[in-house]
Amino acid sequence: MALVPSGSGSAPVIAEVEMNGGADPSAATVRATVVQASTVFYDTPATLDKAERLIAEAAGYGSQLVVFPEAFVGGYPRGSTFGFGISISITNPKDKGKGEFQKYYAAAIDVPGPEVTRLAAMAGKYKVFLVMGVIEREGYTLYCSVLFFDPLGRYLGKHRKLMPTALERIIWGFGDGSTIPVYDTPLGKIGALICWENKMPLLRTALYGKGIEIYCAPTADSRPVWQASMTHIAMEGGCFVLSANQFCRRKDYPPPSEYAFAGLGEEPSPDTVVCPGGSVIISPSGEVLAGPNYDGEALITADLDMGEIVRAKFDFDVVGHYARPEVLGLVVDDQPHRPVFFTSAAEKAPAAKSDGAAKP
Repeated sequence: MALVPSGSGSAPVIAEVEMNGGADPSAATVRATVVQASTVFYDTPATLDKAERLIAEAAGYGSQLVVFPEAFVGGYPRGSTFGFGISISITNPKDKGKGEFQKYYAAAIDVPGPEVTRLAAMAGKYKVFLVMGVIEREGYTLYCSVLFFDPLGRYLGKHRKLMPTALERIIWGFGDGSTIPVYDTPLGKIGALICWENKMPLLRTALYGKGIEIYCAPTADSRPVWQASMTHIAMEGGCFVLSANQFCRRKDYPPPSEYAFAGLGEEPSPDTVVCPGGSVIISPSGEVLAGPNYDGEALITADLDMGEIVRAKFDFDVVGHYARPEVLGLVVDDQPHRPVFFTSAAEKAPAAKSDGAAKP
């Protein structure tokens, strides 16, 4: 393993893809990197530039998979209450909070869109599988999402955060069961849940049911207790867990005149650490392979012995020999749920499928 300090749209191919070609994943070793770095807040082009530098650096160390933190593109609005810090009365217009949301909305990205196209090009240029935390914009609602890309420069699809936490529910919409993918790749089966979604047992079980092997956990939680959750998931799922968090100082956010930073009492000094990271890579046996890092921006890298998954499953396969489906089971509604549905669109769908245009 290595701990390396850092120097610094097209539509989905298919909802879930199989690219393994019959390879034996248990015979492989995968070099994976989790990125611990801060967004350039309110500046999405600069954030993408920074992402490319970090991807290039990770690829230079031979990494085949690069995982970024939650909301890296678009930013995690740490410290901001969007005007709801004192009262949630809708009779108060809270103009300042609305103005903050307008700037945050402008920094989000459309999926698909030009930023997605650029991220796909980065994955293709540096020949890596890329897992990127973004703030997704659809209409006038924002979603906390993870995007997946392959080394051929293709956007594979996304996961939308199913359950935002606390004040996140003021600014982010809710995902549904249609975006809980696991991708069967030459490296192994890759999927992701975001931050406290990882504490939802049934949602984790949905990923286990899809055979996840490389479990990505972009997060904004830097508390030491987060490490216990990541270790438990690795052992429960018999999978590698890659958790990526940002390392941020107050100066990584806009100045006080533009960005009110609540939750720390008085306004913190520019060098105050407001998110210390804690990014980590853990094996299916619960061994910490790299990290956790609380020192600064870093690329945290480890070699994953995929054979360890088989050895871990010998003891405990939560959706296999250790399951009791006649007693306990899980049903997942994986259909999209939209507030407006037009019957004419449903009538046209069978015709569109029959002409072969939907084939990947």
